[in-house]
Amino acid sequence: MEMLQTAGLKLPRMGLGTWYLGESVRKENAELEALRTGIELGITLFDTAEMYGDGGAERLLGKAIKPYDRSKLQIVSKVYPHNAGRNHIFQSCENSLRRLGTDYLDVYLLHWRGSVPLAETVDCMEELKAQGKIRAWGVSNLDTDDMDELEAVRNGGNCALDQVLYHLGSRGIEYDLLPWTQQRGMPVMTYCPLAQGGRLRRGLLGSSAVKKTAGKYQATPIQILLAFVLYQDNTIAIPRSGSAAHVRELVDSLRVTLTAEDIALLSKDFPAPTRKTYLDIV
Repeated sequence: MEMLQTAGLKLPRMGLGTWYLGESVRKENAELEALRTGIELGITLFDTAEMYGDGGAERLLGKAIKPYDRSKLQIVSKVYPHNAGRNHIFQSCENSLRRLGTDYLDVYLLHWRGSVPLAETVDCMEELKAQGKIRAWGVSNLDTDDMDELEAVRNGGNCALDQVLYHLGSRGIEYDLLPWTQQRGMPVMTYCPLAQGGRLRRGLLGSSAVKKTAGKYQATPIQILLAFVLYQDNTIAIPRSGSAAHVRELVDSLRVTLTAEDIALLSKDFPAPTRKTYLDIV
């Protein structure tokens, strides 16, 4: 799998997310199977957060990875904004490590911006890195203005990545945030790359352009949506799945490489932005 380099790390272009996983005992076996199927198929990157299932997703992921060589995996977790200051971040990190059953995170992210000054969060992240608790740190749901402010604080340039929502039906980051990160060689980790659900998800899967492109590559519409996100050269996709069959479909999407002509066709149904559009969250 193609890798991107950032902050001394090599991260694969696709991993698996855990949002909404670890919330049901009834679903646990299927979710464990899904995560482990990903590992067996070559997935090494996993994203989670202390918020997801009130720690349940971290516990589930910890169970899933236990039989495997931790050194060959990349684990990303996120800290709540209200825990991202000196009074709480060190304990939050320890709690995440305990739930995951590991002694370090590959990347620790500020989940979204809160009242804690960015400079304080960055100082704490750098301390965690010096302690060996994390290998790198980054942010999530920060827009271009926030990234400018982050870059200006001491050690702010050490940010490894920005994790934001991005998919064919939500292309706002293409106007300014994506070029900002590309200029700095910073990956954008994209959550909900297939859209979360509801009418928009149905509209994407039912699009004539998506279906035509899927036919061209003998692929599914889901695979075309994922290939669209990976068309950008600095994106990492982290789709979520609690189904082993769906994970197989996601991994198989890596065989699809869209062309500029494909993107032009998809853009007729879902145009690129022509003005500043603030970040979508869900």
